[in-house]
Amino acid sequence: MDVEVLIAGAGPTGLTLAIELARRGIGVRIVDRSAEPFAGSRGDGLQPRTLEVFEDLGVLDGVLAEGMLPPAVRAYLDGAFVGEHRMAEVEQPTPDVPYPNVWMLPQSRTEAILAARLAGLGVAVERGAALTDLVSDVDGVTATVGDVPVRARYLVGADGGASVVRRALGIGFPGVTDEEVRMLIGDVCADGLDHDHGHWWAPASDPMAGVALTPLAGGEAFQFACPAPAGADASLAHLQEVLDSRGATVRLHTLTWSTVWRPNVRLAARFRDGRVFLAGDAAHVHPPTGGQGLNTGVQDAYNLGWKLASVLRGGPGSLLGTYEAERRLVAEEVLGLSTRLMDKYRDGDPDAHRRGADTKQLGITYRGGPLAVEHRAAPGKVRAGDRAPDAPVVGPSGPVRLFSLLAGTAWTLLDFGGSGAEVAGATTVSLVREGAGSYVDVEGHAWAGYDVADRALVLVRPDGYVGLVADDPWRLPGSVHDVSTQVDILG
Repeated sequence: MDVEVLIAGAGPTGLTLAIELARRGIGVRIVDRSAEPFAGSRGDGLQPRTLEVFEDLGVLDGVLAEGMLPPAVRAYLDGAFVGEHRMAEVEQPTPDVPYPNVWMLPQSRTEAILAARLAGLGVAVERGAALTDLVSDVDGVTATVGDVPVRARYLVGADGGASVVRRALGIGFPGVTDEEVRMLIGDVCADGLDHDHGHWWAPASDPMAGVALTPLAGGEAFQFACPAPAGADASLAHLQEVLDSRGATVRLHTLTWSTVWRPNVRLAARFRDGRVFLAGDAAHVHPPTGGQGLNTGVQDAYNLGWKLASVLRGGPGSLLGTYEAERRLVAEEVLGLSTRLMDKYRDGDPDAHRRGADTKQLGITYRGGPLAVEHRAAPGKVRAGDRAPDAPVVGPSGPVRLFSLLAGTAWTLLDFGGSGAEVAGATTVSLVREGAGSYVDVEGHAWAGYDVADRALVLVRPDGYVGLVADDPWRLPGSVHDVSTQVDILG
């Protein structure tokens, strides 16, 4: 074999997966047909759950340093200022949710931060290297990259909506492309425009025809967005013409990226074919409403990475069957959410711009799935399959967050009650309400966040989701392989 895992596509999905594998010591190559990294804003909204993933990957500090909260938007009708609004109210962190707000960062900067982290792990993106063909067999995959055959144990197609990998496998990509709705989008500078706010101009007779200029973090540019008029092109001259027609007196310059976009909603018929997997836009494409596409792809990679690594290091191969079982259902639900929000724009709903908890991806759950086992007479609000909440506790060296204890590549057993329970292959964190020598939940946030009345044993997966909850140590499996691939023995 030339490599253990070959990844096609170096967007956020592919980069996240490569980091997940590289930090576990898995041999990985990541190739991309583009000679240069993507240079535009595109997926610029990072949801709270993605920020939690990025913290675990070791890139959050850079993301927070270079990004910003969504700004308030100043609205104008027929050129006259009419007020300010926000898509969502700014929320304060809580013990269980440390990053409650969407964070704005141009996709190009997100990719650069991820690529730098990957390079620090000894893996460089191979650019100008197009995957053109593949043949899969029971032992591995032979892919053609450029003119060179590459033999890998597994291949992951993270190569976008026009995925060569998906097409080579003949996997269907049903869905719709709405030819009646088009958006004009670009990254552009604007003379004299306040960069601390977003700006929106519309004719009073047709507010839904407004032009938005949203500041992009890390420079002077704005993202330009509006419904595309018939015959629209994405040139600077046309962007200026459209803006002028909305009553704005702002001069645009330095257009660095632009496109005429149309809604495309598609879901792959399956996410796996033998030793080949699909992730991100190769598996599902979203309208931009709600900022779900990039974030869903990142979580695909976060889900798949630890499973591939486990199998490559001797874990049961059946674990890989849980990837599609978990992620395809999530993608279907998220596509429905994005489509409903898109319909609000199309229908002129006055709340079309409002965003709530449903877009933050904190509520994504794998309840009822193959890796979610409940062994309690009365399950609480946090159940097997749910995201594991954060909480402040006090350990032998002082205050620490549960997320810090869960971080890394291992399974973690949270032992509420400190009974000394263990699971082979998992790190045990003994939690008590008071005392010494364990992690003490001084303020009760851990017990409250996990909804534990007396005692509980919570086995947390490497991707921060609860795999098993039990109320007695004897209900625990012997090893993490038992809970991850043979959950029926726990019944």
